[in-house]
Amino acid sequence: MKKKEDFFDRVYKVVAKIPKGKVTTYGLIAESCGIKSAARTVGWALNGASSSNLPCHRVVNRFGALTGKVHFGDPKLMEDLLRSEGITFDKDDCVEMKKHLWIPPKVRKRV
Repeated sequence: MKKKEDFFDRVYKVVAKIPKGKVTTYGLIAESCGIKSAARTVGWALNGASSSNLPCHRVVNRFGALTGKVHFGDPKLMEDLLRSEGITFDKDDCVEMKKHLWIPPKVRKRV
């Protein structure tokens, strides 16, 4: 019998697809995984994946703020990783979302 894929597994699959030089949001990942209101749960899933090879640094809040940076050890690491991929920030230290937002394919169909 095949084990049913859980929500965290679906989150990890979406995060693995975020292209270099792009970011997405907790909410868009939640929507892509089928539960639009589960943005906070996406955050919990990513907190548990901090030692994985997933590009968790590419997930920001809906305004482009680096709300997950505390989980990277060094508070500047998340920003440094994003900048190394060419991601730019506005005067408020938020990712320039119009330039760098990646919308997961399952959501893109509805947008």
